[in-house]
Order: sequence, then structure tokens, then C-alpha cells
Amino acid sequence: MNSLKESFERKASEKRAGFIPFIVAGDPDLATTGRLLLGLSKLEPVAIEVGVPFSDPTADGPVIQRAAQRSLAKGTSLAGILNLLKSFAPNELAQIVLFSYYNPIFQFGMAKFARAAAECEVAGVLVVDLPAEAAAPLQEQLRRKKIDLIFLVTPTTTNLRLKQIARLASGFIYAVARTGVTGTARELRDESESLVARIHALTNLPVAVGFGITNRAQARRVCRYADAAVVGSRLVAEIEAASGKATNRAEVVRAAIECARQFV
Repeated sequence: MNSLKESFERKASEKRAGFIPFIVAGDPDLATTGRLLLGLSKLEPVAIEVGVPFSDPTADGPVIQRAAQRSLAKGTSLAGILNLLKSFAPNELAQIVLFSYYNPIFQFGMAKFARAAAECEVAGVLVVDLPAEAAAPLQEQLRRKKIDLIFLVTPTTTNLRLKQIARLASGFIYAVARTGVTGTARELRDESESLVARIHALTNLPVAVGFGITNRAQARRVCRYADAAVVGSRLVAEIEAASGKATNRAEVVRAAIECARQFV
């Protein structure tokens, strides 16, 4: 199984901007999620973030909240997502990062989750609401299975906390471009560039910037100083719009892939 480290190194050697798409698993349904994962993988992203729907997504804006609600209404669960990922052949997908809140993982059982994630070739796990101070038990389980634990940092993260996160993190660090929730368009440079510089001063880990990247120009600008741009709400909104008017799921997949293509 290739690692996130290798994926970032490959992009750097090709002198290509890193791209990380985000989708919510189960929106509009798990079968379509599988087709989306295959299509997005063909674009050769650094990784794909797969959101685990949660009933109280406090870090997410309205677009991703609606996607999570639709997914939960279809009965999507963490177990179902892992079963979907397990159905793919080895190395058939790009590097998969599960993007979850802590509760679904805790309810599943940390050791059981780590084993199941390893069986699915999950490369990394990002737990939105898990602070560094409480991360050791999950980190230990994931480390045993060679799965990276990725942390979010924000413009308000202190240098002391950044140092702590840099010691714990692996794979890459996710820099939140601004304070607030996902999906609101805003000039990114002032907050994200200085945050990335602070992170790079403390660690050699790659840094991906997300939360609010909605167009190609923003993604290209971010990749001048970061290692990858994460595109979430823009892509999830495209899936939502296409699902509302498409006559079949193939059209949803096609619309989402065309949206994603502009960021590659």
C-alpha cells in the first residue's frame, strides 16, 4: 500500500500542484460514492477525503451539513463506508483519508476501527473534533496499522499547540484557511499563507490548505506556498445540484468529475 508521504513526494517530483477532493460518503448514495471515488482517482489527486456523515457536524457549513443529512437519511454508517472501501481492488483508488468526527469512531471501537481501516487500505484518518491532548489512544491504534493521523490547525492555533501537533501528526497537516465553518468564499492568502509558513517552520510534513477554496484561481494561489489544496464544499455543492436535476446517477458522477477537473 502506498503512503500519503509517497503520494506527496510524487506530486512534488512532478512539479504539479497537489489536489485533494472531499466528498461526503453516501451522498447521494453509497453506490454513487463508489463511482465518484473511481472517477476522482483517475484525476490522480494526492488523496481523496471521504467524509463520514455525522448528525452534529459543527465544523461544517450548510452545504456539507445538508449532504451529511441526506446521507444519514439513506442509512449510511461508518461500517457501510468501510465495506464500500473494502470492495475495491488493492491500489484501485487514490490514497483515502477518512474525515470524521470522533463519535462514530468511538462507537465503532478504536481498535476495531483501525483494523477495518487497514483492511480497506485507508491511508489516513482526520478526526475533526479530537484535540491533540486526547489523541494518543487512537493514534496508537492507527500507528500499529501504519495509518496516518492527520490534524487540523487554524489561524488561531498557538505556536505551543502547533509544536504539539507537529510531534503527533503524520501524513500531512491540514491548515484551515480561515476561522469559521467550511464553504464560505473569502480571500484566503492573508490567513493561510502565514499559517502555512508557521507550520513549515516546525515540521517537514506536507501541508494541505482547505475550507473555502471554491475556484481554480484560489487553488493555484494556495499551491504556491502549500503542498495541496483541499476542495470540499464546491464539489459537494456540484453533487447536490446534479442530484436534483439529473435523470440518472451517471450524470451526477460526470458533473462532479468535470467540476473536480478544473482543480487538477
